[in-house]
Amino acid sequence: MNLVHTIIDRFNLSVLSIDNVPESFSSQVYKLNLTNGETVYAKVPYNRDKLYREYRMLEMLREVIPVPKVLDFWSADDFISGALLLSEMKGIPCTGAINDELAFQMGVLHAKLHETKMPGYGAQGSDGFQFSNQNNWRLYIKNNFEKYKEPAKEVLEKQLFEKCIDHFESAFSHLPQPDGPCVVHMDFRPGNILINNNDVVGIIDFESARGGSSEIDFTKINRYVWEVNPQSKTSYTEGYSTIRPMINLETLLPFYTFYDAFSAVVWCKNRGIDKNRAFFMESISVLQKSVGC
Repeated sequence: MNLVHTIIDRFNLSVLSIDNVPESFSSQVYKLNLTNGETVYAKVPYNRDKLYREYRMLEMLREVIPVPKVLDFWSADDFISGALLLSEMKGIPCTGAINDELAFQMGVLHAKLHETKMPGYGAQGSDGFQFSNQNNWRLYIKNNFEKYKEPAKEVLEKQLFEKCIDHFESAFSHLPQPDGPCVVHMDFRPGNILINNNDVVGIIDFESARGGSSEIDFTKINRYVWEVNPQSKTSYTEGYSTIRPMINLETLLPFYTFYDAFSAVVWCKNRGIDKNRAFFMESISVLQKSVGC
């Protein structure tokens, strides 16, 4: 019996048809159309920690921003990392043109997310909340980069790799004090923002969300929204500022754009460069631009 049918049996569902879900790059997500006319989603995260992370985040955020409701939870066995059964949100990923009104609404919801306090810098796992590196955000970022060096060295050209190492040391030393700890999504991009007509109706995919500094959470929105339509940054910032002040992104955004791309190179190596070739090459291009290579 394949995975999706195992999940259907586990959740005791009567399913009419099954659709795969686009824009899901880490987890396995299935759209299940039930015989009673309802639609639900089954999500199998990459590992058990991500299962618990998403479950806790969705439970915590359901009164804060529009997120899917957890209808059922399977805590896994030795052969599968577990699964979540999620309610349908009546919307589609915001992957088309983004006007000022949509950008404003995105800013509002992102700010509400960042206004949600966390017990520390760290992430929920299957064994509970794990604090990161003595609950020190800067140390967390630095230690992550140290871990990424060796795998990155194996796939980056030597000159680019060496420039990346030098660039990190220089840029990291100029970072201001972090804010937080608050909820950071870690993948706040159009594919995870659902819209209906011209309204943002939900945010999805919280398997990487954690307690962090808000400064890390603007990279994807910058790359996929602001750089495509610079005017959208003004509208987004106006929306964000109705909830909380926008931090000074002048130093932070270039650093995290670089850091995110370096991390993405390692992610592609671990998950398979061939099947993630487009994302890998995009990340290489961002690194080259960041370090002037």
